[in-house]
Amino acid sequence: MPTREPMFEFHASAIAGTEAVLCEELREIGLSSVRLNRGGIPFRGTWRDGWRACLQSRIAQRIHVLMGRFPAATVDSLYAGARAIDWSAHLTPAQTFSVNAVCRGSAIQHEGFAALKVKDAIADSFRDREGRRPDVGDDPDVRVFVYIANDKAALYLDLCGESLHKRGYRREAGEAPLRETLAAAILRMSGWDRTTRLIDPMCGSGTIAIEAALWAANVAPGLGRARFGFERWASFGQEQAQAMRDLRGELRAARKGEAPRIVAADADPAMLEMARGNARAAGVKLAFREQSIVELQADEGAALVVTNPPYGVRLEADPLFVRNVAAAFCRLHGWRVGLLAGTPAYALNMPPRPRERVPLMNGDLPCEFLLYEIP
Repeated sequence: MPTREPMFEFHASAIAGTEAVLCEELREIGLSSVRLNRGGIPFRGTWRDGWRACLQSRIAQRIHVLMGRFPAATVDSLYAGARAIDWSAHLTPAQTFSVNAVCRGSAIQHEGFAALKVKDAIADSFRDREGRRPDVGDDPDVRVFVYIANDKAALYLDLCGESLHKRGYRREAGEAPLRETLAAAILRMSGWDRTTRLIDPMCGSGTIAIEAALWAANVAPGLGRARFGFERWASFGQEQAQAMRDLRGELRAARKGEAPRIVAADADPAMLEMARGNARAAGVKLAFREQSIVELQADEGAALVVTNPPYGVRLEADPLFVRNVAAAFCRLHGWRVGLLAGTPAYALNMPPRPRERVPLMNGDLPCEFLLYEIP
């Protein structure tokens, strides 16, 4: 009988408020034991499943694999638990590593100190066994993540390296760039069927429209990445590299043909040129339109609007602009409109009640995704 591949526990981290759509996405990818959880989504699978999550998830921020859990009510117990884990399968003294920690509701509250103790435990375990230890690096080969909650620690390895929102296509960004992962999340929240015409009338650097085109064409977002973190681990040899090449090939072959018409519009020609460059880098075709939001008309039958209008500290929205935006959307009879609103002014100026209202975080800014059916 063939040997069954070992199964691991993974965790897909999420921007607060996007957990439900991330859970839905991971189930669509075909991962197993996917559970809805605050802060991120756990699932089980083989190493290949972890790689697939890195390549295919549009919404996850990072993918972690669990290395161990243990009580950690004291610094000594944290050190002992981290030292008892065998790190040698993935890390050697010739490589570099880093440790980051998050502490919630525990006796250990200082995250920097917790990370330092785990770093010491890993280094000491190598020094005692092999006589030398791996160094800590700014661009580490292996990234360790420590999560301490209710005096219990969970230690993970980060499969990603850089955050998954860094797709590799964004050459330029505006003053307040939207993370690609958040753009993908609000597209899914909008209920878009990937065939209906879609418009972003305030497209900025084009992130929402580009993410929509990639999703419609079934392009795995991780294919634009040169390398993931796990490809630098000691456990990633020639056999694993070939399996990864095969997986990338399968995903490239799954790309679909023509996407629906996706319009990226903006009043600023410089922003439109930036969006064009980013779309070229992403390998997608969009329809670009230099147009003010007040000129938006329901001219070609019903469509879906998904947009990230100006707001907040970095892009101040004046009251007249907000009223003009609301008036423009209210003219789109029979359309659906999804707004990532960082100020309550948009909801206050839209006469229809939103069909859905989802609190989100855009970086450090609290905001809401508002979904309207314009009567």
